[in-house]
Amino acid sequence: LIIYMFLMLYGGQVMSSVMQEKTNRIVEVMVSSVKPFELMIGKITSIGLVGLTQLGIWILFIIGIFLSVGAIFSFSGGMDTANIENMTAVAGNMNGVDAAQLTGKMGAMQEIQNMLGSINLTQLLICFVLFFIGGYILYASLFAAIGSAVDNESDTQQFMVPIIFALYAGIFSAENPDGPLAMWCSMIPFTSPIVMMVRIPFGVSTWELIVSMIILYGSAIGLAWVAGRIYRVGILMYGKKPSYKEMIKWIRYKA
Repeated sequence: LIIYMFLMLYGGQVMSSVMQEKTNRIVEVMVSSVKPFELMIGKITSIGLVGLTQLGIWILFIIGIFLSVGAIFSFSGGMDTANIENMTAVAGNMNGVDAAQLTGKMGAMQEIQNMLGSINLTQLLICFVLFFIGGYILYASLFAAIGSAVDNESDTQQFMVPIIFALYAGIFSAENPDGPLAMWCSMIPFTSPIVMMVRIPFGVSTWELIVSMIILYGSAIGLAWVAGRIYRVGILMYGKKPSYKEMIKWIRYKA
């Protein structure tokens, strides 16, 4: 969910920035001194670094929370069975305290502690950053191409289907992380940043992670090149909504 929010937020910023520069005709001055592809890559990189900075702050905050929770459990001796029984016995001697309810809460806390202890947080954080970077390059390139090809924001809604589908695929994959939907969507570059992060806590083989990342980064680099071909033509086109056929012609244009 965090990756989805970040991709929508920062990918949307790339698209909005491109559309604003195109609408205000600022880009016509900018491309006179810098190549369109360099302009697009610079925009994607700068906004991406802002996202990584915010992501780093969030990671440090989350790590601080986990360390604090771990310290509290260590100080209290953990929530083992003996401690739960002792606290339940004490609660039974207190007026107005439901011992069964307290036992249920303590059991839930024990379950949460066991769940957190079974997750490889180091692997999770490293994969989170790598999939975020790959997914951001992929979607930011796509959004930059879309922003250069259209004149108003209402024309961009049809292009949001891949990332919305990725969110729903991730939700359904959480119910069956080893099913065919989760397996294939964790390999498809438009859905893998979200679906693979859903699967990792349940256990994913190393080869699947490697193959997924290779496909994601290879697709991101290829799409960045394609987006650059569309961007160099689209930012100077006004007053017409291009068709897919016309955008394919832009890709084939010689520099």
